[in-house]
Amino acid sequence: MKKRCEWAGDDPLMIEYHDREWGVPIHDDRLLFEFLILEGAQAGLSWSTILKKRDNYRMAFDNFDPAKVAEYRTYEVETLLTNSGIVRNRRKIEAAIANANAFLQVQEEFGSFDAYIWCFVDGTSIKNGWNSWSEIPSSTPESDCMSLDLKKRGFKFVGPIICYAFMQAVGMVNDHIVYCFRYGEIP
Repeated sequence: MKKRCEWAGDDPLMIEYHDREWGVPIHDDRLLFEFLILEGAQAGLSWSTILKKRDNYRMAFDNFDPAKVAEYRTYEVETLLTNSGIVRNRRKIEAAIANANAFLQVQEEFGSFDAYIWCFVDGTSIKNGWNSWSEIPSSTPESDCMSLDLKKRGFKFVGPIICYAFMQAVGMVNDHIVYCFRYGEIP
């Protein structure tokens, strides 16, 4: 039987996410945008709640195409507020639109969001060596720096804790517990 990080629990969806995605380095801009929006939507909620709504988010937000989301106006916001398949929070929906616009500006300035965001870890995943979930910090100097810079660029729902969760999700850090089978599999 495989040993996993305890947060994966026994929910098949959480286990699949843990086993296939969490902590795997991502360099695709569309997928980075997806995680940025989903991590912001998760604020104050459980990740399993967001994961269960992920397909609905993909449909509601044009498969996380930042150029399309950046064009959303009042009509789209009002439509999204009636969509029971996503978190119907006006501030989070408006943040997703603001983030799409800021995302496009970063792409223009740096050539890609990937080139920009990975600078916060010098382009290489940080491989931590935690023995228990309680050792893992909720934020780090890198996520603090990322948060400040993202906010300066107009991003919303990007506090240091959200940024660290984003870093974990997209593989900027490997926070699998050392006994977890994924710890050694992910570079």
